[in-house]
Amino acid sequence: MHITPTIDENAVRTRIAELEAEHHGLNGLIAKLCDIPGVNDFELQRLKKRKLKVKDTILLLKLQIDHDRRA
Repeated sequence: MHITPTIDENAVRTRIAELEAEHHGLNGLIAKLCDIPGVNDFELQRLKKRKLKVKDTILLLKLQIDHDRRA
């Protein structure tokens, strides 16, 4: 028998909300930086990668909640 540990759904939802706020902030910052001539391309790429990582984490956490509900 395989026992899957349950998650604290409220804690996960709180973390998702935090990450969504961070994602929104990164989106705004990236948009502003794109409008600035001579912006450091390396920094812009770093922010874009961080934004993607945050989005991936949000999706994984949402899947974790969905999986726990089905179990």
